[in-house]
Amino acid sequence: MSEPRPRLIVCTTCRAGRDVADGEARPGALLHAELSRLLTESNAHVDLREVACLANCERGCSAALAMPGKWTFFLGHLTPDHAPDLLTYAAAYAAHATGTIMPSRRPASLRNVVLARLPHLEYAA
Repeated sequence: MSEPRPRLIVCTTCRAGRDVADGEARPGALLHAELSRLLTESNAHVDLREVACLANCERGCSAALAMPGKWTFFLGHLTPDHAPDLLTYAAAYAAHATGTIMPSRRPASLRNVVLARLPHLEYAA
């Protein structure tokens, strides 16, 4: 059985709080595409997923970082430029026992993007 990997869930319908012209790529989709491109080129161990809406429209682009037994972090104010730092953050998150990476230990561009943290959502049988 392989080691669990951090799951990075990106809102691909996010408009980042602005109007998007017909046919224009949404900022959330651009963020997801850049993360996907970087993952293809690297050996980062991140499970990238997409979701239609994280209901955080005024603070988008948005993503969530989750892993079994760790806090789930809800992130906002992201752009495709954050993609490399998100992968760095995900690696640090995976290596930490609870996933809590203090702002001073995150890449500088991500020091103020955590909007909330949620306890892990595994339920005892």
